[in-house]
Amino acid sequence: MKTILMLGGAAMALAATPALAQDAPDRAGHVQVKLLGTYVAPDGKIEAINVNLPRLPATTQTKANDNVTPTIAIEYFVSNNVSIETIAGITQHDVDATAGVPAGAELVADAKLIPATVTVKYHFDLGGVKPYVGAGPALFLWVADDPGAATLPLGVTRTTLSNEVGAALQAGLDVPIGDKGLGLSVDVKRYFIGTTARWFAGNTLAIETEHKLDPWLISAGLSYRF
Repeated sequence: MKTILMLGGAAMALAATPALAQDAPDRAGHVQVKLLGTYVAPDGKIEAINVNLPRLPATTQTKANDNVTPTIAIEYFVSNNVSIETIAGITQHDVDATAGVPAGAELVADAKLIPATVTVKYHFDLGGVKPYVGAGPALFLWVADDPGAATLPLGVTRTTLSNEVGAALQAGLDVPIGDKGLGLSVDVKRYFIGTTARWFAGNTLAIETEHKLDPWLISAGLSYRF
């Protein structure tokens, strides 16, 4: 959050300096596509244990592992300075214990997530460097997950992670390369969203926990504006 505020504050401060501003390019009606490498850093912290048939310690805590994944962003410029962007990608994570049960015990394996996101962005024109800030809704769609190895001895046969709606804040920079639409892009997003995890033994709900995810997504790559 602090990183986004710092980037946004710097961008607005520079934009307010007339000496640095140049005439904005005609971007209205154009589409920009970005191919990015994205570092995904979720939390995974347990906020509540609702069902606990195996009587796991109340101090049980977890962490989802970080991951790097390719991402595509598609952006439409409503005006020279305002755009709407969505991203496409999938990221995979394991959830391991960090407290209460043996550290490193795998509780969820190969959880695959689509972070469907739409943001409205405002771009500042500073000549060669074009910073932006944005915000919008996000839907976390879990498309696959398996019980972790540490849960199998407890009789767990199936896990589920709930799809949830949240919000995302965004800040970044676009740097043109020449005048043919090619550029470099750096993007930072912070999500505010969680999930409810459930472990089943047959048809019996054995464990239910509420998790705070709130991941950071840090991306860099190439852009092309049509």
